[in-house]
Amino acid sequence: MAPSKPVLIAGAGPVGLVAAASLVRAGIPVQVLEAGPGISEEMRASTFHAPTLDMLDELGAAKDMIRQGIIGPRVQYRRRDHSLIAEFDFGLLADVTRHPYRLQCEQFKLTRILHGLLEGNPLYQVRFNSAVAEVHDEGSHVTATLEDGTCLTGSWIIGADGARSAVRKSAGIAFNGFTWPERFLVLSTEFDFASAIPGLADVSYYADPEEWFFLLRVPSVWRAMFPVKPEVSDEEVMTPAFARARFARVLEGGGDYPIRHTTLYRVHQRVAETFRKGRVLLAGDAAHINNPLGGMGLNGGVHDAVNLVEKLVQVMRGEAEESLLDRYDRQRRGITEEVVQRTTIQNKKNLEAATPEDQADFQNRMAEAASDPAKAHAHLLGMSMINSLRRAAEIA
Repeated sequence: MAPSKPVLIAGAGPVGLVAAASLVRAGIPVQVLEAGPGISEEMRASTFHAPTLDMLDELGAAKDMIRQGIIGPRVQYRRRDHSLIAEFDFGLLADVTRHPYRLQCEQFKLTRILHGLLEGNPLYQVRFNSAVAEVHDEGSHVTATLEDGTCLTGSWIIGADGARSAVRKSAGIAFNGFTWPERFLVLSTEFDFASAIPGLADVSYYADPEEWFFLLRVPSVWRAMFPVKPEVSDEEVMTPAFARARFARVLEGGGDYPIRHTTLYRVHQRVAETFRKGRVLLAGDAAHINNPLGGMGLNGGVHDAVNLVEKLVQVMRGEAEESLLDRYDRQRRGITEEVVQRTTIQNKKNLEAATPEDQADFQNRMAEAASDPAKAHAHLLGMSMINSLRRAAEIA
């Protein structure tokens, strides 16, 4: 029997709606509390890894995402002069996934698809303009007070309300880690880099000690990310001239590089001290944040949601003790600290390697891995987060 009180989910982003869709699929009612006036149209993250697509396929969302996105069959590492360090073909993963590629698809498309699939289902309710202010674990249930004073009751609450999570803060859960001194600048342009750089993959990372960057092709635009030194003011960074200068360093003579989007943000590496405190559960950015090199943030959040719901459903059906949710914490927080944080930090260090020795070490490792199918397969298992899911499953 479904419980009389719904599971409350703070946040209608990708993680919150994956959790909602997974719970509804299991016959459990949910009430999603979204601070904004509707489903967000922000571009934000855009990389979906193979196992994430496998999970989303189970929810009926993958086919529409693939139709609306761009399949990236290869990933490259290059030098500033565009010479190739290494190239990997995701097709090597066809033995372990139904989706052996990266999908470049803006995250708002996923939320829109999931909301569309859920809308009209009596088990699904979403409240917009409903920012959570605080939560209380009452032992047998939870209460959530919205910023407008409305008090709601639920069986459990999942905090999927982002890095500044009110759910996490209200529960008194520390968010430990650090902030990188440089900011990250994300630019989108309609200029077609693939037409000017021979053989350019849809996902290409450029290593350079002075200014690393990466290029990603998403529908209708190319997205680029650059580090910005602390001494450069936000006002200067946000000017069209600054954006065009960054693109001009990528490729001289490309024209005026029409700028579609500009986003500047600070980058953190932080992990919540626990992903579960009684009936308060955390997932996605509310539980952990990292730099975007490798596309592990959004994907890790989806993996959190799927792992959490699998266990929560068993608990709510009386098939397992509530202590099973402690395993969710051990598995997902454990893998975040053990793999995701370490990998994303190392990805940044690899691209910005300053000494000739460090540069040669990184480039030689990549070239060696790419030159042998078995080594390339092993490398892609890590890059696509298949290894991290396997390792999490081993944690008791």
